[in-house]
Amino acid sequence: MTDWTAITRRNARSVQTTIGWIFWDPGVITRYEAAGLPEGFAGPLGYMAARCAPLASSGPDAVIAAFGSISPLGLRAVFDLLDADGFERMWHARDQAVAEGLARFAPGAIEPLIAMGPALWDVVDALPLVGRTFFGAHLAMSRPEDPLLSAWHAVNCLREWRGDTHWAVVVAAGLSHAEASILHNAWLGYEADWLALSRGTAPEVIDEGWRALERRGWAADRAVLAPGVALRQQIEDDTDRLTSLPWELAGEELATRFAEELEPPCVQLLARVDVTAGPNYQPASRVRSTDG
Repeated sequence: MTDWTAITRRNARSVQTTIGWIFWDPGVITRYEAAGLPEGFAGPLGYMAARCAPLASSGPDAVIAAFGSISPLGLRAVFDLLDADGFERMWHARDQAVAEGLARFAPGAIEPLIAMGPALWDVVDALPLVGRTFFGAHLAMSRPEDPLLSAWHAVNCLREWRGDTHWAVVVAAGLSHAEASILHNAWLGYEADWLALSRGTAPEVIDEGWRALERRGWAADRAVLAPGVALRQQIEDDTDRLTSLPWELAGEELATRFAEELEPPCVQLLARVDVTAGPNYQPASRVRSTDG
């Protein structure tokens, strides 16, 4: 029998990498600045603005709910800076940088993405919407005529569908934004509070997250205990299990092809993240050090 959970776990890394490398790329940051974001802050603000553009008309509270892990203060700052046209400008600025960056840094991804794009859209169109608000918002956006960008957006929709599902699992575990980041950080084996701080979480919010975890027996003395790490592993396992549907719809041949053809260029894209952001960033693209 096909192990769809294993296929899902493997392909999730390439999905994340195909999309996430652009978040810190200098090519997109330059475009964000040209489109109106302040120099020195355009990278994180532009990432938030471009990603939330499909949901921006619903206001900051809806976007905060959809993002889950990102600092609410940062998201509100984006809304203070941009009007509706501004969010659209950031969306298009990102798209321009995606096409340019793939050609420059991972040209091996271009042909496979173009070839698989129509089939990936068939999968996206067959996925259930219920409970996947952010995915649904992305699905409503106009699809690019350019075949490479169209395929990239199909992969982005797969990413957001998994993200919505993951946050449903996190919420079902009763975790707040900060608690989830603290447990995730420990599960990754990162230095204390790195992940929460990298997402803009305020120190006082992190402190409250630690107190909440300690009250529930998942941490002590600002260290996550074994039950807390086990909970985070369960969240990951449940996410993989509950997001196997896209690959089941794709079928084993396409799912395997996606892995084999996109993994090599995704290694190049992840190396690009190491340069533009650092080796801790984009953990969903990486094999955990604790896994060997």
